[in-house]
Amino acid sequence: MLARATAATPWGIDARPVQVEVDVRFGLPGVQIVGLPDAAVRESRERVQAAIRNCGVELPHRAVVVNLAPADLRKAGNHLDLAIALALLVAHEFLQQEVLAGRLLAGELALDGTLRPVRGALAIADLARREDATELLLPRANAGEAAALEAVPTVGVASLAEALAHLRGEATLSPAGVAEPPAAGGEAIPDLADVRGQETARRTLEIAAAGGHNLLFIGPPGCGKTMLARRLPGILPPLGRHEAVAVTKIHSLVAETPPSSLLRERPFRSPHPGTSTAGMVGGGAGVPRPGEASMAHCGVLFLDELPEFRRDALESLRQPLEEGRVTIVRSRAAFTFPARFALLAAMNPCPCGFLGDPRRECTCPPPAVERYRGRISGPLLDRIDLQVEVAPVGLSELSRGPGEPTAAVAARVTEARERQRRRFGVAEPAKRRVRRPARGGLRLLEAGDGNPRGTASMGAGPISAVNATLGPEALAEHCPLDAAGRRLLDTAYERLGLSARAVHRVLKVARTIADLAAADQIGAAHVAEAIQYRTLDRKVEP
Repeated sequence: MLARATAATPWGIDARPVQVEVDVRFGLPGVQIVGLPDAAVRESRERVQAAIRNCGVELPHRAVVVNLAPADLRKAGNHLDLAIALALLVAHEFLQQEVLAGRLLAGELALDGTLRPVRGALAIADLARREDATELLLPRANAGEAAALEAVPTVGVASLAEALAHLRGEATLSPAGVAEPPAAGGEAIPDLADVRGQETARRTLEIAAAGGHNLLFIGPPGCGKTMLARRLPGILPPLGRHEAVAVTKIHSLVAETPPSSLLRERPFRSPHPGTSTAGMVGGGAGVPRPGEASMAHCGVLFLDELPEFRRDALESLRQPLEEGRVTIVRSRAAFTFPARFALLAAMNPCPCGFLGDPRRECTCPPPAVERYRGRISGPLLDRIDLQVEVAPVGLSELSRGPGEPTAAVAARVTEARERQRRRFGVAEPAKRRVRRPARGGLRLLEAGDGNPRGTASMGAGPISAVNATLGPEALAEHCPLDAAGRRLLDTAYERLGLSARAVHRVLKVARTIADLAAADQIGAAHVAEAIQYRTLDRKVEP
C-alpha cells in the first residue's frame, strides 16, 4: 500500500515542503530511504521503527521504501521522523490516509516514542501558512514558538502515541496558544550611570542607538570602550512585531537554546576574534546556516579588539553593512540571509595600546602603528559612520557621582526613532532629478532629488526604518542642507578626502543628530558634529 504525509526540511532560514511517500511490498524485510537524505535522515529508520514498537504497534516484516520528494532537494536534520512514522502506520493500515490530508508534520522521535523539539519551528509555521495547511503538528516544546505566527492552528504533541490518539479522534488536542515571552532573568543589562566622564563617547553611543549607525571606539586599554559597548542594549527600543518574527526565525535555527516564544529584545552578538568567515556571515557544509551577522539582525554586532579579527572575516562584512543581507551562492542554489545590524567595534590605537595615553609612553615605531591600523581596510572603515577616540578618564572624573542613567537616554532614543518612523511612514514619492556634480566638488543632495521611499531593504518583512538604512536616493528628501551646511560639507569633502559613501554617512548622522534635538531641518551645527566623528578619515594624496 502507498501512503503519503507532508513534512518540512530546513533551507537557509526558511523551510521547504517534503512529500514523504511510503510503499510497502512483499520482499526482503527492511527500510530503504531515498531522495537525497543526509546521515540524520537515514538514521531515522532505526528511531522510527523503535518508536512505533515501543508505542505498542508491531509492524509486519516487509520491504519498505520511503521516498522523500522532491528527489533533487537535499533533506537535512531531524524534522522528518514524525511524518515517516505516521506514513508507515498508514501504509500498514493502522491509520487512515484521510487524517493526514492538509496537515504538516515535524518532529524528532526518541526510541520510546516521545517527541523531541526541532529547530526552525517558526520557519515551519511560515511554510504551513504558505502551503495553506489546515493544521501543524509538531513537538509540544515547539508549539508556543510556532503559534506566535498566528497563521495556522498549531498542535503540540508529547509522543507518537498522543499524536495517534489525536489523529484518530480518540483524544483531540486543542491548538496551542501564543506563548508569553519569558520573564526577564539572568544577567541584567548594566546601567549607563556607572560610566564616569566619557561625554563624547556617551554622546556617540546615543547617536548610534537613535539612528542605527555603525560605531568604532578607539582608545588605550582600560579607558571604558567595552564598558560603554555593553550598555548599548539598554538604550535600544524593543523589537517591533515584524522584527521579532524575523529575529526569532533566525535564532530558532542556529541558537544554542532555541526560543520558546517571540524574542522581544534586540540581539547583541559579540563573537570571538578567531571567528571564521563562515561563522561570521554564514555557510558550512551542506545547507548553509546563518552566521553572527544574521544572528545580530535588527540588533548589534560587537567586535572587540577589531584588528585581531581575521582579515577575510572582516572583509566579508562589507555586503551586509551596505545591503543588510548576506548572499551565499552554491552550485545548487543561492541563499540569502537578512543581516541588517548596527556594527559596534572597539580597538587600541596601536599594538602596545598606549598611543596618545598621557600617563604611559607608547613604544611602537610609526611603521608598526601603520601596520596595526592597516589590518582594517579603508572600504570597511568607510562603512563605519562614527569613529571616536576614547581618552583615559582622570581621577577627578572617576570620583564624581553617577552619570545620566540608561532610562533617560533610552527615552531620547525612543523619541528620535519615533520621529523617524513618522517621517518615513508619511513621505510621498518625489520626482527624480539627476544632476551632475559641480566641477571639482561633490554631488550634493537637495530636496526633491531622489526617491524618499528609497530606504534599504531589510530582508525579511517590514522592518522599522532608521536613518542608517536610508538609500542614496532617499537622502535628498530627508537630508536637505542649507547654504551653510552645504559649504561646510564641501570643505570637509576636499580637506579630509571623504568618499561619496562617507559623505552620505555624514548626512545620515547629521539627520540623527537633528532628530535628537527635535529639529526638522539639518543645520550647520549638526553637520559639523557629524564630521568630527570621522576620526580616521584622511585625504589620500596622489
